[in-house]
Amino acid sequence: MAGTEGHNAAQSLMGTYRRLPVAFARGEGVWLWDEQGKRYLDALSGIAVCGLGHAHPRVTEALCAQAAQLVHTSNLYRITAQEALGRRLCALSGQDKVFFCNSGAEANEAAIKLARLHGHAQGVDAPAIVVMENAFHGRTLATLTATGNRKVQAGFEPLVAGFVRAPFDDLEALRAIAENSRDVVAVLVEPVQGEAGIVIPEAGYLRGVRELCERHGWLLMLDEIQSGMGRSGRWLAHQHAGVEADVVTLAKGLGNGVPIGACLARGAAAELMQPGHHGSTFGGNPLACSAALAVLDALEADALIENAAARGRQLHDGLHARLAALEGVREIRSLGLLVGVVLERDCAVLVERALERGLLINVTGGSVVRLLPPLIVTEAEVQTIVETVGELIAGFLGEEAA
Repeated sequence: MAGTEGHNAAQSLMGTYRRLPVAFARGEGVWLWDEQGKRYLDALSGIAVCGLGHAHPRVTEALCAQAAQLVHTSNLYRITAQEALGRRLCALSGQDKVFFCNSGAEANEAAIKLARLHGHAQGVDAPAIVVMENAFHGRTLATLTATGNRKVQAGFEPLVAGFVRAPFDDLEALRAIAENSRDVVAVLVEPVQGEAGIVIPEAGYLRGVRELCERHGWLLMLDEIQSGMGRSGRWLAHQHAGVEADVVTLAKGLGNGVPIGACLARGAAAELMQPGHHGSTFGGNPLACSAALAVLDALEADALIENAAARGRQLHDGLHARLAALEGVREIRSLGLLVGVVLERDCAVLVERALERGLLINVTGGSVVRLLPPLIVTEAEVQTIVETVGELIAGFLGEEAA
């Protein structure tokens, strides 16, 4: 195009990301190759998205077959693949009905709207939702407000009214809110706080939240966007606690990279949405639902949820053996293939150092090395992650000691 010679393509993108200096050309399984042909082990899965790894044959086949038949018609009409996916998700989650959208933020937005409908049905004029400190629920205005991170909220005021914040993993704080507020109608909580650094609550926490919700007529809404779809070693992370949710939100691993989100509800909460209350032009289209159905097929046929549990234990134990005794390592948190190595100081520099070593990791919360490898990861590949991360962290901590 005239006048664009020498234009840097990256300059045409809004500056919303500090992108690393690499572009990937292809992927296969847990591996990615950049444009120069260098190979990388992906221990981040596109931030817990590609649970089946890259170019999984089931997903590839489903996408190609569906794209050759039909991509989109809109929700003005029945969508057979959407109905099939809805049945299967409700069965595995214990929920009754589902609304399909395109992302985790949209799924949580739908949950927030459900809570407000629930509150108004109870005669509450200004319904409020309890959300947690250090939570992350998305970047729409409502989900940004629900997110417990002032850094990502700054500059977007005025935020949305109707949220009450509480410390995570603190039942006494919730009891105090119940005693002092008559407007609360729901609790929105992550079973594992992913963006905060793989923060896992005490064993009885979710059961206690469930009991409070039942006592006060609140909806228990669980954000399983990062922790769901088998990553924790169960279909959904809250199943480890043996609790039932009123609302569950999913996205990320549901489509293995194809954008899709879901807001599931049971009981009275499943009946709140009526025609005209909510919608999505692209949500639940045939292409996205075919991809998600292929993901479910692979998770079941290849025993990948069991693999996530086993490889997660291996990853935790390997890192613990190498790092737990080092000064500067606070703890190693894990539930399945949700793993965080917590250091005593900021360690963002490790992301680029790992990249140089051919490993993709992430640092979240400033000082937590977050590992979210694909659920297909093998024993040998986990050992590679353990060795590389162990060497990187030991070297990093040794610099300060020197």
